[in-house]
Amino acid sequence: MERNQNIKQFKGQTRLPKFAIPDRYDLHLKPDLSVCTFSGTICINLRIIEPTKFVVLNALELNIHGVLFTDSQNQFSPCDIVLDDDDEILMLVFEEALNAGDGILRIDFSGILNEHLRGFYRCTYMDGEEKKNMAVTQFEAVDARRCFPCWDEPALKATFKITIDLPLELIALSNMPIIDEKLTGNVKTVYFDESPLMSTYLVAVVIGLFDYVEDTTADGVKVRVYCPLGQANEGKYALSIAVRALDLFAEYFSMPYPLPKLDMVAVPEFSGGAMENYGLIIYRENELLYDDLQSTAARKQIMTIVVMHEVAHHWFGNLVTMEWWTHLWLNEGFATWISYMATDGLFPEWKIWTRFLQQTTGGLRVDALEGSHPIEVEVHQARSVNEIFDAISYKKGSAVIRMLQGYLGDDILQKALSSYMEKYAWKNAKTEDLWSVLSEESGIQVNKMMDCWTKKKGYPVISVKSEDHFLEFEQSQFLSSGLHGEGKWIVPITLFLGSYNRRKNFLLESKFEKVDVSELFSSSDGYSGSFNEANEEKCSEFVWVKVNVEQSGFYRVKYEDKLAAQLRKAVEKNCLLATDKFGVLDDAFALCQACEISISSLLSLMDVYRKELDYAVLSKLIDVCYSVVEISIDAIPDAVNELKTFFINLLLFSAEKLGWESVPGEIHLNTMLRGDVYKALATFGHDKTHSEAMQRFESLLNDRATPLLSADIRKAAYIAIMRNASTTNRNGFESLLKILREADTVHEKERVLGCIASCPDSEIVLEVLNLLVSDEVRDQDIIYGLRGISLEGREIAWRWLKDNWDLILNKYGDGLLITHFIRDIITPFCSNEKADEVTEFFATRATPGIAMNLKQSIEQVRIKARWVQSIKQESSLEEVISRLAC
Repeated sequence: MERNQNIKQFKGQTRLPKFAIPDRYDLHLKPDLSVCTFSGTICINLRIIEPTKFVVLNALELNIHGVLFTDSQNQFSPCDIVLDDDDEILMLVFEEALNAGDGILRIDFSGILNEHLRGFYRCTYMDGEEKKNMAVTQFEAVDARRCFPCWDEPALKATFKITIDLPLELIALSNMPIIDEKLTGNVKTVYFDESPLMSTYLVAVVIGLFDYVEDTTADGVKVRVYCPLGQANEGKYALSIAVRALDLFAEYFSMPYPLPKLDMVAVPEFSGGAMENYGLIIYRENELLYDDLQSTAARKQIMTIVVMHEVAHHWFGNLVTMEWWTHLWLNEGFATWISYMATDGLFPEWKIWTRFLQQTTGGLRVDALEGSHPIEVEVHQARSVNEIFDAISYKKGSAVIRMLQGYLGDDILQKALSSYMEKYAWKNAKTEDLWSVLSEESGIQVNKMMDCWTKKKGYPVISVKSEDHFLEFEQSQFLSSGLHGEGKWIVPITLFLGSYNRRKNFLLESKFEKVDVSELFSSSDGYSGSFNEANEEKCSEFVWVKVNVEQSGFYRVKYEDKLAAQLRKAVEKNCLLATDKFGVLDDAFALCQACEISISSLLSLMDVYRKELDYAVLSKLIDVCYSVVEISIDAIPDAVNELKTFFINLLLFSAEKLGWESVPGEIHLNTMLRGDVYKALATFGHDKTHSEAMQRFESLLNDRATPLLSADIRKAAYIAIMRNASTTNRNGFESLLKILREADTVHEKERVLGCIASCPDSEIVLEVLNLLVSDEVRDQDIIYGLRGISLEGREIAWRWLKDNWDLILNKYGDGLLITHFIRDIITPFCSNEKADEVTEFFATRATPGIAMNLKQSIEQVRIKARWVQSIKQESSLEEVISRLAC
């Protein structure tokens, strides 16, 4: 009874007790790839803080074979060893108390190389025609404990000395360089140098067979990219970016890269996109390998940002680490923001800050849900950590940093970040630590301004009205449900009036503020007037108001009708920068979804974007088109075809300008835009696009290297093929399956999987879904197929998910991959009845790893159900659509 009481005190705790603190791990791993198991020994240098009969650390899905604690005088074996899978802890109970001081804890253990892409897991690679096993680690957030017993919390940094036994013919990689190798028969033992201080989630091991390319930075750091056999050339682009990134960040932070080497390795199966393990960044293959013929311009841009992001983590995250997962955004928000800044420095012609608005939009969309969470979110249960690797930590996090950058200025921010790195190097930090350094450097109370953005969920919508020489601003929380929540933010307001020469900035600190802008009406360009003047020509030329200049602030703007009409004219006359045209449309769509403005108003605004050619703006227009079609199938089914005709007409101008084939010397963004435009036309059923796409697809079947269907436009052709496929006309579908099975690059497989479920025939969709969970598709790749399910396939996909839920949960585990099934299959629905059905199904099936994702997905369905009812109330909507479609 006493024993149970003593053990019970450690259950249900958020964090480990601090009786003992690790300083150093000496880890020896012995994987057996033939039977997919591993054994190991860990010797941990501990500081016993106070006398204790208990040592509690993390372990999960491990077998413990022996434990011994040794201090300067004695050896102690525990009288009881308790593994608790619910709390993921290993409790060691000793007969007599261990004395305060230093000692070494040795644990012998074993485990299984799992198939769930977390912890120490197995995947397969091809060696010629033979499929072979390899081993990979993925420890973030809390899965180092699946590989070896440890204090698996970010604040408990230690050094790591790693040794690995492996087959003679294979390569072993870890965080540090190899310092020795010993051969014993067919086994080699590889000894790695001891690491600097780091958190357990950053420890990494990869065992497999690779080719590599290498280069050296200006500071002498050796950088290698490890690729599948025979594909070393595909690593050259990522290598060049990594080398430049290391030099760039070392200069920006005034802090050199702290390790002697950086390896980046592409593995065949990986749950995320990439992982920033110290000195050994692990990527899924399509995020690291670049093929000049098979990779798209969009993939090149994404790859650049991803490599920048992971390398940046070696400062933000690895060198200075969040104290607890509550402050995850210090890792992910900053790495996201600075990856765009660095990419812009290398490729200014990409206009990457305009693309960054997609990050902002993603954050705004999720943070407008009642089921959102603050950037700084309390984490009480280890498995729930995975759910905050989401749009709030990454996208909202990076967007509020961008907003702060605009407010403080580039120079102050850079100087402050350098000071922050110097102060907290090799340590852990909280959000308030960063605000403190920023406040010291800027002389501004940064925490006062920023706490409202990081400590509470949500953001404001700023309502703007005009009267004479005044603008009236009112803030309230924006929710997609249409409710106006409580809350007040300190908002950096930026605005232009009629010209980019007439700007005003101020902090909105109250709920309501009336601002005199008379000085903007008498500026140096000679115009003098007011908002009430009736001269339409002057209004269209001078009196438009754009609030939130270049969308640098994390908030929505709602204009009164008069100002909205003037702003629409400014868009039509091309008076605005691309970032502001993007913002006008993005805000209007969000307000329409929240039933704050009519869908007729939204469609009328979309109409003035007919001649738009900017990549980011047109991509946003296309996204809005997709969303409007989705909602209209439920709201106005009889008008859907006419609506699609309108959207096709919106895109024909850009399609005709771009053509199907690239022209010599065209800008990178046009190459990207061509694929998006033609894919949209194919999705909306444009006959001419379908006909041309299918002819070019035939050329591809005859010659996989045909110039008639480049990588950048293949998705358009694949969509056209699948939109014309059915159970009675399977030829195109079978041809696309053949391409998938014969594809020799990961990018081609990703493309096909992303389009193959877009068929309107639900029986074909069902066949694809079964293919996705078969052994024919790698576990990591199911995400591409799930994203592409046709609207006609919604119901069959939901029935399939219910029928196969136990199989899916068992196959993919309660990790990152499972959230894609929830989000991609549930959120396309638009009725309260379906939301109720989903709620009922998961009432007894939800797990901590999907709880928040499920709640948000159901909320999105209810938001769209409300939107459907609002659209049905618009009496003249079909007349508006008919007029616009002409």
